[in-house]
Amino acid sequence: MRWYSDLYVGYNLLEKKREVVRKIKKGKPMINKYVIALPLNDYDVLDIYPSGVLVQKWYRDSDMVVVGIAEGKEEAMDMVQLIIMDCMSETGNLRVKDYIMSQMNKKESGKEE
Repeated sequence: MRWYSDLYVGYNLLEKKREVVRKIKKGKPMINKYVIALPLNDYDVLDIYPSGVLVQKWYRDSDMVVVGIAEGKEEAMDMVQLIIMDCMSETGNLRVKDYIMSQMNKKESGKEE
C-alpha cells in the first residue's frame, strides 16, 4: 500500500490525521474511518474502503494508492467529489488515476512545479 504525499484529509480528521494514518499503516481497525484509493482497475474513478478491511494482508501488500482519508461515508463521498473537481480543474478531464499518478511521479523525480 502506497500513500499519496498530498493526502486529501476530511475536515473531521484534520487534527487526527497523523494518528489515523499511523493506525491504518499498522493495520489497526477504526470505526467510521474510510480511505479513498485509486482503483486497481482502469475503468473506475476512485474506490472507497472502510478502514477495517485494510487490516487484511492482501490490502496491505497490494499496490493500492491511498489518496484520501475521511470520517464517515458522507465525508468520504465529499472527498471523492473534491478530488474529481481538482482533477477536472487541473487537466480538463476526469482521468483521476492518471492525474494522481502524474503528481506522484513529479514529486518522486523532484520536478515539482
